[in-house]
Amino acid sequence: MRQSWRGRRARPARGAGTAVDPIVLEPVDEVVVTTLVDNSYDALMGDVGPARRARNATIPKVDAPQFVDGRTHTGLVAEHGFSTLVTTRRGGASHTVLFDTGVSPTGMATNFHRLGLDAGDIEVVVLSHGHFDHTGGLSGLVELRGRCGLPLVVHPLVWTRRRLALPDQPAWELPTLSRSALEAEGLAVIERRQPSLLLDGSVLITGEVDRTTDFEHGLPNHEAWRDGRWEPDPTILDEQALVVQVRGKGLVVLTGCGHAGAVNIARHALRLTGVDRLHALLGGFHLTGAAFEPIIEPTVAAFVDMAPEVLVPAHCTGWKAQHRIAAALPDAFIPNAVGTSFVMAGV
Repeated sequence: MRQSWRGRRARPARGAGTAVDPIVLEPVDEVVVTTLVDNSYDALMGDVGPARRARNATIPKVDAPQFVDGRTHTGLVAEHGFSTLVTTRRGGASHTVLFDTGVSPTGMATNFHRLGLDAGDIEVVVLSHGHFDHTGGLSGLVELRGRCGLPLVVHPLVWTRRRLALPDQPAWELPTLSRSALEAEGLAVIERRQPSLLLDGSVLITGEVDRTTDFEHGLPNHEAWRDGRWEPDPTILDEQALVVQVRGKGLVVLTGCGHAGAVNIARHALRLTGVDRLHALLGGFHLTGAAFEPIIEPTVAAFVDMAPEVLVPAHCTGWKAQHRIAAALPDAFIPNAVGTSFVMAGV
C-alpha cells in the first residue's frame, strides 16, 4: 500500500482490523511537534512530560513607549485556529512539515518570528482540511518563505464551497480556499485521496479516514455547494491526519479538527500502518458544543481502551471534553498552549 506523490487517486478501502498490505512507516528516533497556533496561550504554564513551554523572557521585546525603556514583552498570539510544526529525526537526518496554518493571515507568521524558528526548514505543507481556521495563515507562509515552490498536500475536496446552516440563524458561508491564488504564490499543489508517505517514509498523511465508530457522525448543519445547490456535508471527507512512528513507542497522530472523529482517526492510523500502539494523539477533537457533548463519553471510553501515553486535546475539543479526558486519563492528558513543543523520543 505504499503510495507515491503521483499515485492513482482512489478512496482508501473500507474495512476493520489490520490492513492486508500495511503501509511501512519508517520509525524515527525523535519527533518534535511545536504549536504555532491554538486557542490559548499561557505564559505561566510549566513543562510537563514531553511538553516544553515557550518562556516569555525568551521572546523578543517590541516597542512600547509607555514603559521606561520603551520596550515590552508581548508573549505569543492565540486565535481560534490550529497550526503546528512537525520535525522528525532519524539518525543524522531531520525533516520538517508545516501542518495547518491557523486562521488569520498574520498569527502563525507572528508566532514563528517570536519563537525564533527557521522557516527555511519547512520542506512540505499539509492541510488537514479546507476550513479557514486551518488555512488562513497561508499568506503568512509566503511572508516567511517567499515564492519557494513548497509542495502543498491536500485532499481534492479542500476547495469545496461550504456553509453552516444552523436552525433559526442566517446561513454563514465560510471562506473558500483558492487553488489559483495559492499557485500564484508559488505553492505546488498536490491532491491526494489516498495515504501518502512523505520525507523518506518518516511521515504518513492518512488521506480519507475510514468512518467505523457508531457515534462519530461529523459536523451537523454543515453544507456544501454541489451541482448548483446547497447539500448536507456532515462528513467533511477532506479531513486527514499526520502520523509518525516513534521507535519503540508507537504512533504519534496529529489531527486538525477531527471532523472524521478522533477515535476513527486514531484507529485508522493504527490499521493503515499495522502498528499496535498509539503513543500520542494531539490536536482538535471537535467535541465542543451541545451537538457534540453526547459523544464525549464514548470518545473518552475509546481513548481509555487505546491507552495513549500522551493525549493533547486542543483547538476545537472544548472545555467539557478536556475535563473528562483529564479525569479519565490523568497521566496522559497534557493541556496545550501556543509555543509548546512536544518532544517525543524513541527507545
